[in-house]
Amino acid sequence: MIVPANALAMNVNDAIGGYFELETVRGCGLHPQAAALNSGRHSLEYILRRRGNVARVYLPYYTCSVVLQPLQRLGIPHAFYHVDEQLRPADLPELKEGELVIGTNYFGIGGAVLRDMAARFGNRLLVDNAQALYAPPMEGIDTFYSPRKFFGVPDGGYAYCVADTALELPQDSSWQLMRHLLQRVDEGPESGYAAFRQNSEALAQKPLMHMSRLTQRLLGGIDYAAAAEARRANYTLLHRALGNSNKLHANPPAEAVPMVYPYWVENGTQLRQRLIANRVFVATYWPNVLEWSAPGTLEHELATNLLALPIDQRYGAGEMQRILSILSE
Repeated sequence: MIVPANALAMNVNDAIGGYFELETVRGCGLHPQAAALNSGRHSLEYILRRRGNVARVYLPYYTCSVVLQPLQRLGIPHAFYHVDEQLRPADLPELKEGELVIGTNYFGIGGAVLRDMAARFGNRLLVDNAQALYAPPMEGIDTFYSPRKFFGVPDGGYAYCVADTALELPQDSSWQLMRHLLQRVDEGPESGYAAFRQNSEALAQKPLMHMSRLTQRLLGGIDYAAAAEARRANYTLLHRALGNSNKLHANPPAEAVPMVYPYWVENGTQLRQRLIANRVFVATYWPNVLEWSAPGTLEHELATNLLALPIDQRYGAGEMQRILSILSE
């Protein structure tokens, strides 16, 4: 087949015939009205750039370090605030002119906290829904999402922004970031973990762009209702077994679709090691918090002993019982 010299300049959707691409189902993602961008952190940057004239951003100590990257790129000062034992803001000041505050929907079950923050701060609140992909945005409140936390896609983010200013952005390409996703299918998570880390590092180096066509196609073919049902069922099963020993009041509202089951116990470090030894991989939220906070602080305790137990749509009651069996040994 002869490929025209100017093929890259053509619309990729105009071609007819030739070899097949990756088979995907063309549909609509969860947030068709949002700006589709190339990562969750870039979705925050998109909001900040459109708003402009931001004097300072307050964010929780208990958060991922990638949230700082847009602030650093844009030269926006920041300050931290603490959360209490139920992950509510504990010491937020009254905001001054040009100041904004980021509120985090922890584990996808913190909608009530965010609604309280919205009532207090109005449109000076930025909602971090990176762990709450299914949570709808509140009217008039800037919000950003990270679908990569919920589904097997290489990149992507969504942003809702009420500012009138527009941004002209190029479109990203993500086929180069697929290796860890494909490798896990054939060889398992351990084999693809190095590629997963490389993917995360590559995303940190990219500029703000529109979401790639590949990621949009992948997100358009997901059965979101089935995934939500599985997540809720798995969460409920774990909570019935672990709720009484969980230091976090983890009752989710009926409409929530959780990302993980947050299990906070005294011996979380030992249990994490036991789970990983049995090939139940639990992420630490977040390692950077151990550097930002001193031993003995609540944030340090959460980063050390809160276990993010997997409850996603790949699994069912059998896998949840396996987790419970390991924890009860």
